[in-house]
Amino acid sequence: MRIKLRQVILLAFVLLFPGVLQAAETDMIAEKSFSGTNEIKVLFAAKVNTAIAGDMSRYTVYEENDPDIKLALTAATITDEGRGVTLKFAEPLNSANTHVVSIRDLKGEGAIDFKVSKSYLGYLLSILISAMLINNFVFTKYLGLCVFFGTSKRKSTAKGMGVVFTIVMLVSASMSWFFYQYILIPYNLNFLQIVVFIGLVSLTVQAVDTILRKVNPVLFNSFGVFLVLVIANCIIIAVPLILANNNYNYLETFMLALGAGGGFLLALYLMSSVRERLEIAKIPSSFKGLPIAFIVAGQFAMAFLGFSGLKLF
Repeated sequence: MRIKLRQVILLAFVLLFPGVLQAAETDMIAEKSFSGTNEIKVLFAAKVNTAIAGDMSRYTVYEENDPDIKLALTAATITDEGRGVTLKFAEPLNSANTHVVSIRDLKGEGAIDFKVSKSYLGYLLSILISAMLINNFVFTKYLGLCVFFGTSKRKSTAKGMGVVFTIVMLVSASMSWFFYQYILIPYNLNFLQIVVFIGLVSLTVQAVDTILRKVNPVLFNSFGVFLVLVIANCIIIAVPLILANNNYNYLETFMLALGAGGGFLLALYLMSSVRERLEIAKIPSSFKGLPIAFIVAGQFAMAFLGFSGLKLF
């Protein structure tokens, strides 16, 4: 009976903590990371046979989600006095995906397999910064322009709408993720994505409308019809569709929604700051109002193009 109990405990340990065995198998690897656009750097725990470590034919590298396609190596350069190797590839690596590296006979027996991936915290921050700056939904994707031009005349209104929009975005994206993962996917109802997402957004906006009417009537009246238009805002519908298309988990969904809301708040504040100054500026009468607003928005869009291709993590 004791032997059976030990076997059950060992089996449960292996199933629940597979990383322990993996760590034992890769105890020769001290560090591994992406470098540049087409390199992987590996640091061994001790000096290795440089003839083996520098032999490209002993390496097999592929993306974890696509193991059938092996990546072509162009060089394996020994570094750190025999304690490291830099693998250079013929084509740029998609560092957003986890890569599997296998080295044959490095220890004289079998192969050593290990995974190379970006820092998950860095990945989350990259989603946030991308949605806020690099792929700003207003200035780079031109979404949500109706609410954007309607509520960007005053900084006070712009800040209020930006905060409310961010709250609605976070709540609706969270509910959309829950419904998508636990209702739409299990019951094969993916074709109802847009209908369900619009319904959840409508529910969230109605709740914010009721609360804001009681808590801050002045801010509620300043929004006018634009608070209701949030229901059909392209940005607030685009976020659930993006999370469904990329199969994000909840943390990634939260960062995407926070970045989209923060980017909309930033766009509103920048635009309102300029439009307040334009009211006292000497501009031709034919350009006053929306014409000059469109010109300024176009200039902001050109400025935000400077963030294109930016990679921080």
